Amino acid sequence: MKKRILILLPVWGIIIFTFLYFIASLLYQGGSQVDENAIGFSWINNYWCDLLSQKTYNGQLNPGRPFAMIGMLLVCLALAHFWYIFPNYVNFSRTGKLLVQISGMMSMLIALFISTQYHDIVIYAASFLGLVALIGTFVGLIKLKWYFLFWFGVFNLIILLVDHYIYYTREFIAYLPIIQKINFAALLIWFCLISINLYTVVELRNMPD
Repeated sequence: MKKRILILLPVWGIIIFTFLYFIASLLYQGGSQVDENAIGFSWINNYWCDLLSQKTYNGQLNPGRPFAMIGMLLVCLALAHFWYIFPNYVNFSRTGKLLVQISGMMSMLIALFISTQYHDIVIYAASFLGLVALIGTFVGLIKLKWYFLFWFGVFNLIILLVDHYIYYTREFIAYLPIIQKINFAALLIWFCLISINLYTVVELRNMPD
């Protein structure tokens, strides 16, 4: 029973992360890439990582940062746990299983440093390792015949590639904050659905006849 409940840890981690980030957004003093003197957090113009900054665009200290930092820690731990658990329930080879587990967990470990001066390097490294883990997850979903979740994941990957294209080329940069949030929300929903599906299947397997 305890082992089955652990499958849902990513879901709870994501829920708590969402709650903490919402609090952080309410405490954000203001300013964005569009208007440094704007009041409060703009869901259209601010990046989600703005909530991790020590100071806002208008130079004030960011009182919401502790909530955002704790939320970031929890969501990274939740997704690292997901990538440790998921391969155990898929018919992967030992090498394939370890590849997904190690790349996924390392990606989340590196992502914890996104609020440091090494932001861009962290993005590069975490994105590469995360892509490897995502591809492994796609393979796992096909093996499990969870085709809806597979195609939902492909949709998320396409948005993620668009997100990265805008970030690195700076084209359509004004739209990046909103695209980034849509992508992040869709990815978190995807991880939750996979975890819930996995829990349901394992629960049914363990039900008495």
